[in-house]
Amino acid sequence: MKRSIIGLLFIIISVQWSFAQDTKAEQEIKDLSQQKWQWMADKNVNELASLFHDESKFVHMSGSWKKARELEIIESGSIWYKNTIVHDTDVEIVDNTAVVWNRITLEAHVRGNDVSNEFTATEVYVKLDGNWKLLDLTFSSVRDTHTIEH
Repeated sequence: MKRSIIGLLFIIISVQWSFAQDTKAEQEIKDLSQQKWQWMADKNVNELASLFHDESKFVHMSGSWKKARELEIIESGSIWYKNTIVHDTDVEIVDNTAVVWNRITLEAHVRGNDVSNEFTATEVYVKLDGNWKLLDLTFSSVRDTHTIEH
């Protein structure tokens, strides 16, 4: 009986530790995603170049392109991600892949015009050599009533 109780306590502690680890990894990804929005607003292409995977792809309302073009767009101000208001975030991590769904209001300066759009931004990260790299960022236009199912 004593062994059963000790075994049960060990299982409970292991499950709690495992859950805490998942929560820590999810928080790490949420923080990285939030930092990415700030780097985009600041036009910090050096940090973004390090974050973006060399094979990354970006899907916008006007087209899709790869890392070099996205960095050029940010640096030139062709699209200036002035402010991103994150309303909700959900993260799923499977092995070395993380998917982030952010419900956002994006305030940007695009081709000479200030715009504000509601999006669900889907980000896919892959962990390589201990570092998360952004592999995909897709903007999906949504209504302001759109919700992310958790």
